[in-house]
Amino acid sequence: MDPDEKDETYSDFYDCVNMQPKELEEWLETEESRSVGDSDSGESTGHKSGRRIVEIKRTSKDDLTDSQYEHMRKVVGYVHRHLSQRPDGDVKDTDWRYSLMNWGHDPVKDD
Repeated sequence: MDPDEKDETYSDFYDCVNMQPKELEEWLETEESRSVGDSDSGESTGHKSGRRIVEIKRTSKDDLTDSQYEHMRKVVGYVHRHLSQRPDGDVKDTDWRYSLMNWGHDPVKDD
């Protein structure tokens, strides 16, 4: 990934991920967080992603690895796809919101 792509990915990631590391860590400890998503090994893909997002957000930009940038791109793609599927009505207590929160985005903050 060239420097311009990294800058764009970094910017897009921080636009999408609107939860702070501590806030996301606390969310990942809840039953609601663990109740959503696909899971092969007991932990959902989104839950694993959330833990990785915390790590990325606590890493300085200069120290981010190519692997972390790839994950940031994956997060951006997921959040954009999932937001386009917003259900009607109040989303506060929905699996849709919980899944997005596992990926570091709380859609209620946008309301």
